[in-house]
Amino acid sequence: MTENPFFRPSTLDYELPPFAEIREEHYLPAYERGMAEQLAEIAAITADRALPTFENTLVALERSGELLRRVDVVFRNQSSSDTTDVLDEVEAKVSPLLAVHHDAIHLDRALFARIEELYRTRAGLGLDPESLRLLERRYGAFERSGARLGEAEQARLRGLNAELAALGTTFQQNVNAANRAAVLVLDSAAELAGLSEDAIAGAAENARVLGHEGKYVLSLQNTSGQPALAQLTDRSVRERLLAASLGRGIEQNGPIAIRMAALRAERAELLGHPSHAAYVVADETAGTVEAVSALLARLVGPAVANARREAAELARVAAADGVEEIAAHDWAYYSEKVRRESFQVDAAVLRPYFELERVLRDGVFFAANLAYGLSFTERPDLTAHHPDARVFEVFEEDGTALGLFIGDFHARASKRGGAWMDSLVEQSELTGQRPVVLNTLNIPRPAPGEPVLMSWDEVRTLFHEFGHALHGLFSRVRYPLFSGTAVPRDFVEFPSQVNEMWMVRPEVLANYARHHGTGEVLSPELVERITAAEGFGQGFRTVEYLAATLLDWAWHTVPKGEEITDAEEFEARALAAAGIAVDAVPPRYRTAYFQHIFASGYSAAYYAYIWSEVLDADTVQWFEGNGRPVRESGEVFRRELLARGFSRDPLESFRAVVGRAPETGPLLARRGLL
Repeated sequence: MTENPFFRPSTLDYELPPFAEIREEHYLPAYERGMAEQLAEIAAITADRALPTFENTLVALERSGELLRRVDVVFRNQSSSDTTDVLDEVEAKVSPLLAVHHDAIHLDRALFARIEELYRTRAGLGLDPESLRLLERRYGAFERSGARLGEAEQARLRGLNAELAALGTTFQQNVNAANRAAVLVLDSAAELAGLSEDAIAGAAENARVLGHEGKYVLSLQNTSGQPALAQLTDRSVRERLLAASLGRGIEQNGPIAIRMAALRAERAELLGHPSHAAYVVADETAGTVEAVSALLARLVGPAVANARREAAELARVAAADGVEEIAAHDWAYYSEKVRRESFQVDAAVLRPYFELERVLRDGVFFAANLAYGLSFTERPDLTAHHPDARVFEVFEEDGTALGLFIGDFHARASKRGGAWMDSLVEQSELTGQRPVVLNTLNIPRPAPGEPVLMSWDEVRTLFHEFGHALHGLFSRVRYPLFSGTAVPRDFVEFPSQVNEMWMVRPEVLANYARHHGTGEVLSPELVERITAAEGFGQGFRTVEYLAATLLDWAWHTVPKGEEITDAEEFEARALAAAGIAVDAVPPRYRTAYFQHIFASGYSAAYYAYIWSEVLDADTVQWFEGNGRPVRESGEVFRRELLARGFSRDPLESFRAVVGRAPETGPLLARRGLL
C-alpha cells in the first residue's frame, strides 16, 4: 500500500493538497495520527523543564498539529462539496474525537499554567504587538474553554462538547439527505411554464442525473425561498415547491435542535454565562447580548412596516389573477411582476447577460485587478478536489506570485447547498506558507452544450464569496491563529459584503454584463431600474433575514433548564414574540435546515450579517466618497484591514480605513429603514 499522502507536506506549488493521490481510506488514519502527533507535541511543551518562554510555549503551540491541519481542511472541504456514504461515516466518527482532542489541549492544566505565567508577566516580555496579541488571545481561549474549571466540571464539559459535535454532524447529514429527498419531480415541461428555456433544459438534465429520465426536477437550495418561485406561473407548483422547502427535515432535526440548545445552555452556565448567546457574543466585536438585541429591535418595526407596504402592492397586482390573499408561495412571483410592471425589469431577460465565465473573468477578476492590481492565470496542470473545480494562480501587479484560487461553481447531489469559502492552506510567516483559497457555489448545471447563465442573486453571491477569498489571499500575518478570515463571526462577513459593491460599479458591470449570444452590453438605464427594483424588495429581504436571526437568538438565549418539547411550536412562539412573524414571509432558514447555527460556527451569531453590514455600508460610502482613485482606496483597504486578519482588533482595522468608528446611517438608508 502506498504511503498516506497526508503523512508528508505536499510538494505541489503552494503546498496544494495532492488531491490526485488522496483516497477515502486515507482520512481516518491521518486524523488518528494527526491527533496523536499533536498531543505528543503538547506533551513535549509541558515536559520542558525550562521556564516558559514565548518561543518554547506559544510558538511551539502554534507550530503543533501540522498533520492534523492538513487532513482536516481537506476533509471538511471534501465532505461538504463531494460527500459519499464512506465520508459521512468518517465524519460521524471523527467529529466527537476532534471535540475530545480540543478539550485535551485546552483543559491541559500544565499547558495552561505555562501560558498563564507568560500572561502574568507579559508586560516585561518585550513582545511586539502581534506576539502580545497571540499571548492574550491564547490565554483568553483557554479560559473560555474551561481551563479554570474543577475536575468534575471539566469532565461534564468534555461530555457536552463531544455530544454537541456528534449532534452537529448528524444535523448536517440529515439536511443533506432531506435536500435530496425533497426535490420536486414534475412530469411535464408545461408545469414549469414561466421558467426560461435554459432553466427548463437544466431541470431536465437534473432529472436525468438524479435518475428521473424523461421528467423534470427542481432541486432545493438551502434557503426557504427557491429561485424558481419568482417565475413559475402555475400557483399549485409554486405551492408544492415552497412546501417541500419549508417542510424539510423537521422530524429528524427538530429533536436535535432542542437537544443542542439545551446542551449549549448548560455549557454556557458551566462556563459562567447566562446563555449560549452571552457566551458567544462576549468574544465577538458586538461584546454583549444587549448590543445585539438593541440593533435587532431597532430594525424589526421598520422592516415589517416596509414588508407590509410591499405586500399591499403585490396584492394589487395579484388581484388581476384572482388571487385574494398573497401567500408565501406567491410573494416572489408577484414581486417579479411588480418589477416588470413598475420597473420594467424581468429576471428571465437578465440571465442571458450573466454568463458564468464572463462574470468570473470580466467581472470578479477584473474588479480585483481594478482595486488591487491582481491578475489570474488558470492552472489546468494542478488537480483540485473535483473535476468541476478549477485552479487559478494569483499574481500581484508586479508579477509576484500571491497564491492559488480554486473555484467550484456547480451544484451536484454530493454537495451541500449554499455557498462558502475555505482556506486549504493558510498564510503564515511562521510556517512560510502562502494561501490557497476555495470558493464553492451551487449554480445549476445547464443542458450539455448550453452556456451557464446566472441570476442576479447568483452573480452577487459570486462577488460575495470572492470577497472572502481576497481576505484569505491578502493575509499578511506571522501566526496561523490570525490568518485571513480567522476573525470574529460578526466581522468576517464584512469584507465579503464590501466586495459585492463591484458587481454594480459602472466600469465593472459594463465589462462583464454582456448578452452571451449577441455581445450586447446591459444598458445603464436597465441597471438603474434593477437598482430601483431591488429597493422595492428590501422589506421582504430584511424581514426574512431578521426572522432567521431572531430565531437563532431565541434558540440560544434559552437558559439552562427551560424545557422545549416541540421545535416548530418553539419557532412560531419565538417569531411572534419578536414581532417578526409575517405569514407571507418565512424565515430565510427554518430550524430544521438552519445549518449555520446547528452544524456550522454561526450559533448565536447569525446576526453577524447585519452587524457586518453596518461596517460594509459605511465602508462602501467611504470608497465612493473619499476622493482617492479606486486603486489607492483598494490598497488602503487591503493594507489596513484585509491583510491584518485577526492580528489586531478588527474595529481598530476598520477605523484605520474609514478614520472613525462605524455608523448605522448608511445601512438604514440602504435597507430603506430610515
